[in-house]
Amino acid sequence: MLARWTRVVIRYRALVFFSWLGILGLGILAGAHLNAHLTTSLNVPGSKSAQADQILETAFHENVEGSFTILYKFKNATPAQIERFKSEIAAAVTEIPTARVAQVKALGGVLFASVSTSFDLNSGAQYTAKLRAALQKNGLPNALVSGPPAIKSDVTPILGSDLRRGEIVALGLALVLLLLFLGLSWSIFIPFLFGAGAISLAIGLVYLLAQKFLMVVYVPNIVELIGLGLAIDYSLLMLHRLRRETRDNDVDFSKAIIRTMETAGRTVVISGASVAIGLATLLLIPVPFVRSLGLAGILIPLVSMAAALTLQPALFSILGDSGIRSHRFHGLIKNTEGSDGFFGRVAHAVIKRPKSTFISALLVLLIGASGILSLRVTPSSLTAIPASLESAKALSIITGKAGAGSITPSQLIIDLGTAGSAESVAVQTKVTDLSKSILKDPEVFVVATDKSEPFVDATGRFVRLYIFGRHTLGTPETNRLVTTLRTKFLNPSHFPEGTKFYLAGAPAQGIDLVSQILHSAPWIALLILFLTYVILLRGFRSIILPLKAILLDLFSIAVAFGSTALVFRFGWGKSLLGLYQLDRIEIWVLVFLFAVLFGLSMDYEVFIVSRMREAKDAGKSNEDAITEGLSQTGGVVTAAAVILVGALSGFIWGHFAGLQELGVGLAIGILVDATIIRALLLPSTMVLLGRWNWWLPESIARLAKVKASPLEERETRP
Repeated sequence: MLARWTRVVIRYRALVFFSWLGILGLGILAGAHLNAHLTTSLNVPGSKSAQADQILETAFHENVEGSFTILYKFKNATPAQIERFKSEIAAAVTEIPTARVAQVKALGGVLFASVSTSFDLNSGAQYTAKLRAALQKNGLPNALVSGPPAIKSDVTPILGSDLRRGEIVALGLALVLLLLFLGLSWSIFIPFLFGAGAISLAIGLVYLLAQKFLMVVYVPNIVELIGLGLAIDYSLLMLHRLRRETRDNDVDFSKAIIRTMETAGRTVVISGASVAIGLATLLLIPVPFVRSLGLAGILIPLVSMAAALTLQPALFSILGDSGIRSHRFHGLIKNTEGSDGFFGRVAHAVIKRPKSTFISALLVLLIGASGILSLRVTPSSLTAIPASLESAKALSIITGKAGAGSITPSQLIIDLGTAGSAESVAVQTKVTDLSKSILKDPEVFVVATDKSEPFVDATGRFVRLYIFGRHTLGTPETNRLVTTLRTKFLNPSHFPEGTKFYLAGAPAQGIDLVSQILHSAPWIALLILFLTYVILLRGFRSIILPLKAILLDLFSIAVAFGSTALVFRFGWGKSLLGLYQLDRIEIWVLVFLFAVLFGLSMDYEVFIVSRMREAKDAGKSNEDAITEGLSQTGGVVTAAAVILVGALSGFIWGHFAGLQELGVGLAIGILVDATIIRALLLPSTMVLLGRWNWWLPESIARLAKVKASPLEERETRP
């Protein structure tokens, strides 16, 4: 089937090439308008916090994600001057539709004002500049504006700047590395054309999806940098195979392309399917933030597969035999191949001492993974944004004056059941008593409530209290406070019959998000493992090799998790790379890291073991097949891994904690996988397993619809 398809692509190569040029143009156009549709929402539909947010929207006409915070510093102001500052803020706020001052408080020479709106995050972000201009117009030029919409407005251009810088770094490193690995050849530009086409198609599809689904602000960075690395990986591996197919000058070039597609092309399809299925399972986590990452992530391997099956053979055919060959300098990969090359010597060394190699490599991995014991998670690193931004400066002032928890207050909403109930003196007394009771909690900094708007809705049915904690979002202290509020204070027994309580705000939302992910993630992980096993069973025609591949991948993921926790917790790389020092890792990073790293690690497994399978099917012994597979693919797989890490460095050099964590985790996981695991642990386990590597009973082969691989006689060493 691949042979017939490739013949069609070669025949219509000009049409294929110009079609992808058109996709490139559309992708650039879509990317220019994508940011307006992206968000940072952590909403968890159906959760307790989401129910509370819905009441705020319907009863108070407020959207939690559309609320601003205004700060104004003053010195030695009289009470009259402070009142004037308040009135100037109120006047500025009136210039924003639906906006109103929910609360104003003076503390330590700083005036804090909470401004609620009915806008969602994206709509509110568009009013950030207007609010800042209105404050300046009304006599408060030094006022600072923060809150979710302001943060989103401020970080979007920084993310874009990080992406552009990351692309320049990634492309520059990729060009240098491709020259080193492939030598002087026109073919080094094929991976870049491949990547440009694949990324453009992915961005265009993300733009279409963003019209209907929530997509987070990190998506363009993830799609473009991971997409670039994966596209170069696939293109490089196929190009390397084509060079091997054309070493004999008498070979027909078109037939060599077809043969490449039947081998390396088929492997790319298997590999891409593994990555896509792993990322597709993220759609089963009922959190829009994670689902958007899954949607975007699925597109990366799928569009890369599409480009591999169409654009890549078309480019091969257009460039021709002479275009893919190197001249003068033939590249480092060539020196690593063959039984006498570097990886051939590694294979021979491992085969001589498989047990000691296995134990040594395993011990190194266990030490690297030990950091997982110190791993702690948070829903969001809210304060880990560039300090130069106005919204970040405001956050710093707030946390310095009122504590870290002041930027993410909880809102306790009391539903009294009937309109006008809030006017009852008895109810007002009970609300006051409840406020005093909550204030006794040592984690609570202040509780704010009143008898009028915005603490009471227009109908008099709902009353709310603002509860400011002392610690930041995601800390044990904040989580305990949310649990205490939900279990101890949400008690309607002292209020009129039918009273209900709800807890809104970022702390409750964060707990619901982490809880939902932790509840779903283990089952999602098991599903990823099962589906990957099925795909690899068909690809390797073995019941043992897929299981081994999965276990090795889990080792690389464990090392990535543990190392990431240690790097950020102890500040390793803080001064050299500009990394944040954080006690907790954003939970979405770990979920996405698992899915992506599992798929990328499986890429290298598939390419190496598929080559071993070819050698075994050609009649080679187990050890000879291991040697041939590793010696022929070890160099190109290592080169692909190094280039991919270069592409991912764009995350590490950025300004946002979540993307830094993702970049560090992926880089460490990929490097460990391509070196210790693929060069040492993989061949040593295959030597120890011997004939069991290639066993696929007839009964299972029939179910998988592939050729059986009977258990061979035990090999005898000469």
